[in-house]
Amino acid sequence: MNNNITMKLNADELIMLALKEDISSEDVSTNAVMPHYQKGEVQLIAKQDGIICGLYVFQRVFELLDSNTVTEFYFKDGDAVHNKDIVGKVTGDIRVLLSGERTALNYLQRMSGIATYTNEVAKLFEGSNTKLLDTRKTTPNMRIFEKYAVKTGGGNNHRYNLSDGVLLKDNHIGAAGSVAKAVKAAKEYAPFVRKIEVECETLEMVKEAADAGADIIMLDNMPIGVMKQAIEIIAGRAETECSGNVTKENVEALTKIGVDYISSGALTHSAPILDLSLKNLHAVN
Repeated sequence: MNNNITMKLNADELIMLALKEDISSEDVSTNAVMPHYQKGEVQLIAKQDGIICGLYVFQRVFELLDSNTVTEFYFKDGDAVHNKDIVGKVTGDIRVLLSGERTALNYLQRMSGIATYTNEVAKLFEGSNTKLLDTRKTTPNMRIFEKYAVKTGGGNNHRYNLSDGVLLKDNHIGAAGSVAKAVKAAKEYAPFVRKIEVECETLEMVKEAADAGADIIMLDNMPIGVMKQAIEIIAGRAETECSGNVTKENVEALTKIGVDYISSGALTHSAPILDLSLKNLHAVN
């Protein structure tokens, strides 16, 4: 999936929902101080170091309010920014600049925060053959933006949604009756182009999944020593993924055990925002 194209195809509808959430009828504060059109300019300034991400989304917020708004950036998504850097400027109707400010910054700060956190974690993977993945633990209606931010920060995307791939978790296995039955049912139902991944919590489940022909085996919340045993049991019959409580504090140790993938929900659910601000608003001719 080309996340940049996919995001552009889906962004406008989601951004409009966010704008409607923030402006249910009118922006009372802005209309009070600026009742008529006045062209203005405001600067986008970084207030801490990080990886910038979401500039297109930031831009679209203002364009959807007024297509005549012009945004100029001095950086691109994926670039490092530093405290006090002027990232860009927005020029247009001052009423639009004021009304769109919070929504635009919410997107940009959130996405840049995820890209920054992911970048910090991805650096710990350098020199290893293990790939860093995100999860579906995303903010509702923000997944397309958050997964794009993970890619921008140097991570990789796991499946986008439930239609995107087969992942048999504990409750799927419970519903089917066993690991083997769940894998068999998935093989019979899913298109042959779909890989089948199975979440395993014990070595017994790992053996059953490998014997049943799973394509990927997720080692869920296992101690490192048990994971090493699981990899020996799998013996190359399936790809391996480590998951569960993965953070930048423990990921370095996990890359050394030889799993193919490490997935971390923290990339999207625990990344702090990157502090950015719109400042120095003033009228222009």
